[in-house]
Amino acid sequence: MKYVLGLGSNLGHKEENIAKAIERINQRLGEVKEISSMMKSAPVGFSSENEFINCCLIIDTSLKPLQLLKELKRIEKDLGRIYTKNGYQDRIIDIDILIGEQNVCTKNLKVPHPLYVKRDFVLIPLSELSCFLDSKTFLRTSQLAL
Repeated sequence: MKYVLGLGSNLGHKEENIAKAIERINQRLGEVKEISSMMKSAPVGFSSENEFINCCLIIDTSLKPLQLLKELKRIEKDLGRIYTKNGYQDRIIDIDILIGEQNVCTKNLKVPHPLYVKRDFVLIPLSELSCFLDSKTFLRTSQLAL
C-alpha cells in the first residue's frame, strides 16, 4: 500500500531530524519512493519562535494504516519526541499520514488527514510529488495516482 506522509520539525537540527526520520521509515516500514524538498513554515495552531522545516514523501509498505501509525509514533519517540496533552507544541519530529490508498476513520487516525488541504506546509511539498496534478486540482484521495 502507498501512503503520503508529512514530516515536520521545529526543534534542534531540523533538517537532520527529518533526514533521520526518513532513513528509519525506509529501513523499518517500507520503501520511500519519492521525497519533496524541505520548506520553512511558521507554526500552525500554537505560538512559537521556532519555525518548522516540512516535507512530504510517498512510502510503499505492507503495513495497514493503524500498524503504520503505530510504527511512525515509535520512530517519533525514538528520535526524542515528547508527547503531552497540551495540544500543538514545539517538537523534534512530527510524522502524519496524509493520504492513503484506503480511507480510514477511527478515533486515532483519519486518512485522508482532515486538514491537509488547508495547510500550505503540506500542499507546497505535496505539489512536488507524483500524486499531484496541478496547482489547483487534486484527485480525490481514492483516485490519487499513488
